[in-house]
Amino acid sequence: MLAEVRADGGRGDSTWYQLPLGAASECPDELPDVAHVGRLETPRGEAHLFDALADEELALRFCSIVAPGLDVRTVRAQAGEQSNTSLVFDERYILKVFRRVQPGPNPDVEVTEALGRIGFGAVPVPVAVWRRSNTDFAVTRRYERSRGDGVELATASLREMFNRRRPPRDCKLDFAKEAYQLGRDVAALHVALAEAFGSEPADGAAWAADMTAQLHRVASGHLETQRIEEVYQRLSTADDLGRAIRIHGDLHLGQVLRLARSWMVLDFEGEPDRPVDERRRPSSPLRDVAGMTRSFHYAAGMALREMESPDRELRLLADAWAERAVNTFLSGYADVDDVHRLLPQARASRDALLSVFEMDKAVYEVAYELAHRPDLVDLPIRAVERLLDYDDELPGAPPDESDEPA
Repeated sequence: MLAEVRADGGRGDSTWYQLPLGAASECPDELPDVAHVGRLETPRGEAHLFDALADEELALRFCSIVAPGLDVRTVRAQAGEQSNTSLVFDERYILKVFRRVQPGPNPDVEVTEALGRIGFGAVPVPVAVWRRSNTDFAVTRRYERSRGDGVELATASLREMFNRRRPPRDCKLDFAKEAYQLGRDVAALHVALAEAFGSEPADGAAWAADMTAQLHRVASGHLETQRIEEVYQRLSTADDLGRAIRIHGDLHLGQVLRLARSWMVLDFEGEPDRPVDERRRPSSPLRDVAGMTRSFHYAAGMALREMESPDRELRLLADAWAERAVNTFLSGYADVDDVHRLLPQARASRDALLSVFEMDKAVYEVAYELAHRPDLVDLPIRAVERLLDYDDELPGAPPDESDEPA
């Protein structure tokens, strides 16, 4: 059976979730505790309810419903922290079941279908979509074998550097080449998104409004909201912001897979805690770039936390690794000529706009960590404070008279 559950947020808003359920007189022993839902009285007696996707037989049956053209025989759950459920069938296909259901097309399906139609191959194009009343419930794609995702490769690079206590460039697993190629591939993705969905003039006022709304969704008392809002509002008067396109919306190292010669970009749903309409709105490609540059800093910070009592040398190495990854990523991105028509024309405007989007991303991270991993909230809070130290360089700030030519 398929249960649809509505969760009321207490402010007149509600969220819908889907839960494929199995029922049996005896609950399967091999199921993890988290898969047990409860019990239900039926005319045949008491039944145990459980997550059907956690049971191998029912998961295979579910696949035959949502992707009837596939003949599959084995299934395993994909590991990792996810807001949806992903199942790998026969090591050839991967089925993503959207737990949180939004009316209309799911952004992940919508974007990858559009990119597939123009022949862009660096994203997982759907093989089958389970859609009812124009609402997407699940999508099946080919399963890509890879060397690992960005988090895995970055973490391996950082661990080697910490163990050897050598600069990142002196390490065998130096991430610079990977970051450079990732920059090129993200730029190519943005060019393809502009082709698939078109582009439009930037709307700095609308971007500022979205950022401000997100800022006020963060619990008060953790950030200097007034100063941050002042930074955002400078977008309203900036005139060199480039073009707006459909973007990924939640780009970070966990959303990319390293294939033999390139990176594949995954999961185009956008940031799950933002409203879906906001996730679909065109924005600057630099918002995705900011997501990735923040991710390099996050990877370094997380790897440093794994070390016992990290000393000053290790902290300096972590900073050096993040700076090297950011710089080579941005260099690879800038080396794709076609992407420049989507960006601000002046280098100073590009750097300033990127800083604004990094601020917005760090604010989002504060909200996310407060809700899910409060012990990590200091990482994005420090990023916000660091970015505020340079707020006079952001768009709309008055010129510093000391920098005026004599």
